[in-house]
Amino acid sequence: MLIAGFPAGAWGTNCYLVAPAAGEECVIIDPGHQATQGVEETLKKHRLKPVAVVLTHGHIDHVASVVPVCGAKNVPAWIHPEDRYMMSDPEKAVGRSLGAQLMGELTVGEPDDVKELYDGAELKLAGLDLSVSHAPGHTKGSVTFGLPEAADIPSILFSGDLLFAGSVGRTDMPGGSHAELLTSLARVCLPLQDSTVVLSGHGPQTTIGQERATNPYLRGLDAAPAPRRGM
Repeated sequence: MLIAGFPAGAWGTNCYLVAPAAGEECVIIDPGHQATQGVEETLKKHRLKPVAVVLTHGHIDHVASVVPVCGAKNVPAWIHPEDRYMMSDPEKAVGRSLGAQLMGELTVGEPDDVKELYDGAELKLAGLDLSVSHAPGHTKGSVTFGLPEAADIPSILFSGDLLFAGSVGRTDMPGGSHAELLTSLARVCLPLQDSTVVLSGHGPQTTIGQERATNPYLRGLDAAPAPRRGM
């Protein structure tokens, strides 16, 4: 298994390229703000051929490079239908004050080929089996992507902005809901094995076991909240 990731843009959003091995097909997860160069460098370094872009949610820091990446490689983008509008209308998704700052810098819109995700979907892409879990709270259409345990490789959760090392995604933007986020954490994250590696939308990797033991949002709702990352 090859997973190559890098933080992109002003928000340090983690973009991941995932493939069975170097020299094979891959999927690209969350090519966000100023991610195009990093994607190209990673593809070249590992001799990868992308077959799809998959998106954990529609915030501009996760989708800003979708159009150029999909256009250059002629591949589809997968997104949950409740977040699809965000690709064309990021100001509506993040609020007017932040959106006004972005509109002069970014070209927005959908790629030519958009496919919609749904809860429980199993995507067979690039020789990978990605399981999709709808996980609203940060946005209405947030999802996670899971990879099963294989040989000596633990299972992996691409958590987007649902779960971070020591924290969770913010819920104060349009479509956010703290109650829904907690429900998603309980439904999507808590049932996973402690050894599951969590690769989130911002910050370092962690494990479900580490978060179960130390993350205040998983240990108990009365604990003092940790600083929140992400847009």
